[in-house]
Order: sequence, then structure tokens, then C-alpha cells
Amino acid sequence: MKSIFLESHNIKNLNFGFGQFNLHLIKALENIKTSEYQITLHGKDTSWLQEQYGDAFNYKKSFSLRRYPLFRIRKKYDLWHCLNQNIKIEPAHDIPYLLTVHNITHIKNPDSYLHEKVHQRFQEKLNRSAAITYISEYAKSSTHAFFSVPKVPEYVIYNGNPMTDTAIDDGFVPSFKPPRKYLFSIGQITGRKNFIALVKMLIHTPDYDLIIAGKNTTDTSEQLKAEAIKLGVTNRVHLIGNISGEEKKYFFAHCEAFVFPSLREGFGLPVIEAMLFGKPVFISNNTSLPEVGGKEAVYWDHFEPKYMAEVLLLGVENFRSNKKTLAPRLIARAKKFSWETAAKQYTEVYKSLLK
Repeated sequence: MKSIFLESHNIKNLNFGFGQFNLHLIKALENIKTSEYQITLHGKDTSWLQEQYGDAFNYKKSFSLRRYPLFRIRKKYDLWHCLNQNIKIEPAHDIPYLLTVHNITHIKNPDSYLHEKVHQRFQEKLNRSAAITYISEYAKSSTHAFFSVPKVPEYVIYNGNPMTDTAIDDGFVPSFKPPRKYLFSIGQITGRKNFIALVKMLIHTPDYDLIIAGKNTTDTSEQLKAEAIKLGVTNRVHLIGNISGEEKKYFFAHCEAFVFPSLREGFGLPVIEAMLFGKPVFISNNTSLPEVGGKEAVYWDHFEPKYMAEVLLLGVENFRSNKKTLAPRLIARAKKFSWETAAKQYTEVYKSLLK
């Protein structure tokens, strides 16, 4: 039987995109029974992995030292799947190597970026790849725009929607109870998420509060709070930190709209999560987001606050007037993104490389 190694140690970070990608892809792979190969998962907490997946996989404990050549894994697998482009752990042997690219690290200066270690490491990963998968056409095109991509098979495999159940337990109350009608967004609070554009928009949308869930990063969170103070909307901006899965469903279900003005996204999972609840979705018209949102989303072409508010208010009014038509379309769009489909596509890539 052939052996496949999944470099999946990021599964420990379930509050981040890479962790969620690992979790849901592996769950979907568990349901695909095959005698053609055996998958080994790499993770810090192998006991937790075994509790989740039982004997569906083999397991290997990860250590931070494995990123150094002297301590690399010596077993020679038939295929190594690197689950994101930032991983520093590499195989000790020259074996078939599948790289999944989510997005390229932000290139601050297009004229002088290849000397930076993070970009050099990515180029090295591309060079050793026997095949490359991308989670969006944007991830593929941006990789080709800035790096030398070897002539190997390339595939675009969209992520699935991790939100499959919209039901909320009767009587459930989140740790933060919204005081008024609200707009909702979610993601690690960093500059590229562009949440500050939403804060600035609030002065033109007086009927709404803004709730942002996700890990607070000190500098960006403080910038948002300072902007809220300057604009006099402090009592309408709620940074609620990481939330549970049940809380996330609650905030999607009860929001007036989902708002996501991100500057860079390799995919943008929260967009299809919001759509599954039949909620109007307002997103930036750049990077991968148009691929995900399709015709069902409403787009901001720039981030001038009054313009953003006008787009939002017109879009919400249109949704209210046509909810019976628009909500089912949003739900149908969300259901097109399936982890089962993604896992089947990855297994086809595995089989092609194992031949």
C-alpha cells in the first residue's frame, strides 16, 4: 500500500484559516475509503487526532525542531502533501511533493521582494513540487505573477463550506448579546481585513451597530478603537474576540447583513458561511472574493465611507424587498462549496502522483 504524509500540524490552530482548512479537509478525507494508500497525519496532539479519527489514519507527532534539516522526518513516504505554503517543515528525502497554495504572503515592494526569506522559501517549495493545488484562481494567478512556477500539473480546488448546519439550540444566548440591529464580520483583526473601513462607514449608517468577531491583535484593535472614539461611534463598535461555533451561528442568523471589506483573501470562507444563512453579503471587489461571492454578493469597488454606506443601505433595502427570491439564491450559492467534493478532487491528485 502506498503511503501519503499530510503535513497537517496547523490543525492545532482552529481559530485560524489554515487550522480550519486542515480540520475540514481531513474530516472529508476520512469518509473516502480506499485500499490504494494510507495517510499519516502530522500533529502536536496525536491523542486528540486519534480521538477524532480513530484508525482512519496513521499519526506522527510534530515537534518544532522538525523545521531544521538535521531533525527532518527520515521515513520515506510515497507522497508528501504540504497543506499550506508557509510551512517550514520539509521531507528529508527527494520524494513526490504536493503543495497547496492558499495565498502568497503580501509583497510590500514588487521591485525587491525575492531577497526576503519568506518569498525565497515559497519559491523553494514551488521548485520541489511535483504538482500544485490552489484554493482559488486568484491564488494561482498571483503565484504566477510573482514567482517562477515549474511546469508541473496545477489544479484549482475550492474549499468547502465548513458551516453545514444552521440550526441553533433553543434558548441559546451568546456571551455578548447585541443591543441593537447590527452588521456582522469575522476574522483575525489585522490590517489586511480592512475592518477600519467598516468603522468609518458607521457615521453614515446610524441605525446599525458593528460586531466583529475574531482574535484581537493589539495594534490593529487599538487603531479601530481610536477611530471609533474620533468618530463618536465607540458605543456602536463591538470587538468580541474569538467565539464558539454556536455563537458564530447565532451572529450570522441574527445580523442584518454580513460585511467583509478585506483587502486580500486566498478564499474567504466567512462569505459562504454567511450565505448559508440567506443573509445579504457585502464584500470587496478584489482578489479571490468575486470568485466566492459570485453574482449573489454585493461588492464595494472602493472604501470611501459614504459610498460604502450607500451601497450597503441600497443593498439591504433591495434584499428586504426581494427576500423570497434572493435568500434561496444565497443559500444555493453556499451549498456549491463542498468539502466532500474538495476531498474527492484531492484524492484524484493523490492517485495521479502515486502512479
